[in-house]
Parts: sequence; C-alpha cells; structure tokens
Amino acid sequence: MENASPATRISLSIAAVERDTGLSKDTLRVWERRYGFPTPGRDFQGERSYTLAEVEKLRIVKRLLDAGHRPGRIVVLPMEALQSLADQTVDQPRSAAVALLGAADVHDRLALIRSHDVTGLRSELTRLQARVGVSRFVLEVAAPLSAAVGDAWMRGQIEVFEEHVFTEVLQTVLRQAIAALPAAGAAARPRVLLSTFPGEPHGLGLLMAEAMFALDGCQCTSMGLQTPVWDTVLAARAYRADIVALSFTGCMSPNPVVDGLSELAAKLPPGVQVWVGGGAPVLHRRGVPRVLALAQLGELQAQLHRWRLAASALPADDESPMTAAEGAS
Repeated sequence: MENASPATRISLSIAAVERDTGLSKDTLRVWERRYGFPTPGRDFQGERSYTLAEVEKLRIVKRLLDAGHRPGRIVVLPMEALQSLADQTVDQPRSAAVALLGAADVHDRLALIRSHDVTGLRSELTRLQARVGVSRFVLEVAAPLSAAVGDAWMRGQIEVFEEHVFTEVLQTVLRQAIAALPAAGAAARPRVLLSTFPGEPHGLGLLMAEAMFALDGCQCTSMGLQTPVWDTVLAARAYRADIVALSFTGCMSPNPVVDGLSELAAKLPPGVQVWVGGGAPVLHRRGVPRVLALAQLGELQAQLHRWRLAASALPADDESPMTAAEGAS
C-alpha cells in the first residue's frame, strides 16, 4: 500500500459517491452483488468506501447509462473499453454541436471554460445572445454548447467544477434574457408552470424551456427545482396552469420518472397538460397517458400553435383545449 497511487489511497463514502455520480446507494449495492463492481472497502466504522479510480469509472458508466446503454453490458467493462465506448457514443451529439456553432466557436468557448475566465465567458455568451436573439441563442448556442461541454467532461477534457461553473454562467445569461422579454399580459395563454421532480437537481434545460415559452408569449411561473408531485398539483390549481412543464436529464431512474408522471397526470385538474423534455431516454421509450414528450426544444413553437388553435375553437368559459395525447397526435 505504500506505493499505491492517490486514486487508490483516497476513498469516498457511499453517500459521497451517490452525490458525486448521481447513482443511488441502492444501485451501487445491487451492482456490487450482481456484477462484482464496484468493490468497496470498509472504513473504520465498517461503512463502504470507494477509491477515486472506482468513482471515475462510475462517472463514465453513469454518462453511458444516460446515453441509453444498459448497465449489464457496460458495468463489467474495463476502464479502457468504457472510455472507447464513451468516445463512440458522444461523437454524434458532439458533431451536431460543432455543426451549429462551428468548430472554432466550440473550441474557443471550451478554452474559456478551461482557463477559468468566468468574466470572459459571461461576456461572450451575453454578446452572442444579444446578437442572435433568444430563440436562436437557446436552440443554436445554449443547447448544443451544453451538449459539447457534457461530452468534454465525459472525455476527461474538463473537470466537474468547470462544467458546474459553465452551467451557472449560462443560467445567468438566460435569466437576463428572459427578464428583458416583454411581460405576458394577464389574459395571455397558455399559463405554464415549470419545475423538476425530486431527485432531478439540474435546471438548465428547464430554464431554456422557460425562455422559449416566454418568447412565445406564455405566462410562465417557475417553481425552481425538485418540487414534490402533490405540491406541483396544488400549484397548478393555484396558478390555473394550462401546462405543467418538466425537465429530466437522466439523473433519475426510469421507474420513478414514469411513476411520478403517471401520478401527476392523474392528480392534475382535467385539461391541464404535462409536457416533458430533456435527455432522459425513458421519456421517449415509455409513453405515459396525458403526457407529451418533446424530443427537442425546437418542437415547442409548433405545439404551442396547436394548443392555441384548439383553445380558440372552444367556448370562452372552457379552459380545456385538448389532452396531451391529442396534442401529440
């Protein structure tokens, strides 16, 4: 042990690994029994402890799971094979980001992130948003650049803290852009309530959706992140929401996502729709009644147009233009 590397000497508790990777304690224990990885030691209190090397492998496994790979096929792979698979997996979204922003633009912005030039990064994104407008900034800059940053982290090209700082800077720029938009009138429809489920701590996708809704003249009420289902139902009633919009990144296991959406849709007042988006594969693999899953933000405008057409065909006192299933047909 005297010649062990720092990656094998330093260890993290199971609670710390859960926070760091997004993999639940139960998942880590199941994988330990089923696949023989990870293989934690025990600390002086007898609790599981994990080496930094194991944590690094778990991070890559988590990103591959989010991209749609199955745990039984990847957990058992050695680190080199996982890294190779990660390179192959992220090639497509990375190429899409380069095509939209330009290879030089992506490179320059990643360089700003790596150089820790927060002021320069904020100024660059703010100028870009002012030049191209909110819609193009969200669809052609924020979304693909976020994908490129995530891919860079997966490849080991940036650190976790650098990805977090980038996210905070981009959120600041988006909030400023939303605040500068003309306020929707009291009679504006639809009324949109935005949040995430408990266990989904990432709000960048939600903020991008809010920008697109607000740009289209919707009344938007954001509850922030991780709102329990029943509180979302109460808020939908209080704010007379037409649409509850939720964002998912793949942090949550599929079953809680599907179960939560089913419960939410069943408890909401009739006519209130649930629209969901994000990178979680389960959203598009397992449909939920009364829930409209959007594959990309660019679909929002067309769906809002359909919602308003349906609403205009109803009597003035009827606030239930269509169900989410009808909107998706």
